[in-house]
Amino acid sequence: MGSQVVVGGRKAKCSEWGAIVGPSKKGSGCVRVIAIEEHFITPLYREHVIPDEFRKFWLSSRSDVLGHDISEQYADMDAKRLAAMDEAGIDVAVLSFGAPGPQGFGPEIAIPMARDANDRLHEAVRRHPTRFAGFASLPTADPAAAVEELERCVTTLGFVGAMIHGHTQGSFLDEKKYWPIFERAEVLDVPLYLHPTAPHPAVMEAYFGDYEELARSAWGFAVDTGCHFLRIMFSGVFDAYPRLKIILGHLGEGLPFAMHRLQEHSWQAAKRRGLERTPLDYIRENLLVTTSGNWYEPAFLCTLLALGADKILFAADWPFEANKVASSFLENLSISDADRERIASLNAQRELRL
Repeated sequence: MGSQVVVGGRKAKCSEWGAIVGPSKKGSGCVRVIAIEEHFITPLYREHVIPDEFRKFWLSSRSDVLGHDISEQYADMDAKRLAAMDEAGIDVAVLSFGAPGPQGFGPEIAIPMARDANDRLHEAVRRHPTRFAGFASLPTADPAAAVEELERCVTTLGFVGAMIHGHTQGSFLDEKKYWPIFERAEVLDVPLYLHPTAPHPAVMEAYFGDYEELARSAWGFAVDTGCHFLRIMFSGVFDAYPRLKIILGHLGEGLPFAMHRLQEHSWQAAKRRGLERTPLDYIRENLLVTTSGNWYEPAFLCTLLALGADKILFAADWPFEANKVASSFLENLSISDADRERIASLNAQRELRL
């Protein structure tokens, strides 16, 4: 796939491959950096998404670790966010509404919440057109309204795709009622970013009762989102819409590590189900992944070798991760300069037409 790994080799310095530095230094020929999983919230979010006691503890303790107030940064789409981007050398952020987003609610809340978030995001992009782009928020509780909103956001507001936060009150996207969303995304030629949310209520009870600290970023997010993608894949969505691209964060939510075993133990079942291609084919052709919030080089190298550099896009996961940590991770990876530039920006430019 053209990827070159330099395990144990000398890591290039900024002056050698074009530093990941602030936009003011772009005249020196530095690499452009586009981060594509960067979140925001709105007053409607704060009105309807009330954190439980563990969530309050996590936000406070995580903020202490990161050195910034997550809740404060979450709500900002102007000076504070731009300053944090500049400090880390991030040129463009593709902003997306925070989890659980509209997926946590019925149509009566989801539809106005999504439209309000998208309108606010559009205004932020208008204020900072060279720094921000947008992923649409979709009211999946009403699939027809979600299709209409995706169309509006891409064709009228100029958004580059959409983000869906996992299941919709326990309902997964493989259900046929959601397939018009996939159809419209393919027609519009934009990707759908499948982002984690709290696992299905039954899973929360069975696996994470009394262990909520394992249910979210530490473990449950990856398991739940990886399973959700596999449900979509085995349902036949990619046969119906072969040009559809789905993005997973956090180096693919564990799927690159499991690709061989998944293929070995499911290709015959996939054929029996009537799928036109093997599971490995779908993963290689219809999946993109990002670096968001997974700063572990062995996991990155597994993802690189499994998928290739053309399928990995840079993301920081602000404000839940530190932009400077994300940029430093990218800068110091033991990979070729060409692969670094693909991941930093070229892949996003190609897939999102940025």
